[in-house]
Amino acid sequence: MAALRQLGAVLGAVVAAVGSVLFIAWRWHFCNRTRRGRYQLHYLPLQKDSYDRQVLVLGLDGAGKSSILHYLTTNTVKERPEPTHGFNSLCVNTEGFKIDLLEIGGSPNLRTYWNLYLSRPRVLLFVVDSADSKRFPLVRHELHQLLAEQPELALIVLAHKQDQNDAFSACQMHKELALDRVQRKRKFAILATSLTQHGMGAAKSIQDLRALLVEFLL
Repeated sequence: MAALRQLGAVLGAVVAAVGSVLFIAWRWHFCNRTRRGRYQLHYLPLQKDSYDRQVLVLGLDGAGKSSILHYLTTNTVKERPEPTHGFNSLCVNTEGFKIDLLEIGGSPNLRTYWNLYLSRPRVLLFVVDSADSKRFPLVRHELHQLLAEQPELALIVLAHKQDQNDAFSACQMHKELALDRVQRKRKFAILATSLTQHGMGAAKSIQDLRALLVEFLL
């Protein structure tokens, strides 16, 4: 077991290091690729002002980070979401500027390296499965630990999967995660979101998220 844990730690370090290098390469070398949808997704070379438009997307594994980003950029629900084993990066054109989004996977190994990505983004978008109450203490620990290192980093918490019967509301999530302890010196918002194949909940909640990101980044 000890050998397996050591191997897992080594693999996690490799993923984090490779992820950083690939993200830099992506920012410089992808260009002019567009997907159809209400909100167009563009991969463009790094611009001078893009450093001020970076959003870091974190959350435990299975929280729904990739599905949210997919809908945000394509206006479609992802039919078969897959876990992010490394990182996922994309760029959204909106309101006259680009938003760079970097998602880091939420597995235990990758959570070890979350803090390495905190220095540059202007906003932390933290996604929580609001129906997975057993992991609320872990979510609270991970989030508070991150925010202690960046006391002024803007924070948006998504109380996701509101379509589930046992989902906690945004107000309940605020209490469960003790967000009153971390919101005082920073821009802060908590938003209820959901993604379903049918219904208007997804469209409305993700539109609200998009508007909130613009507000925080202006």
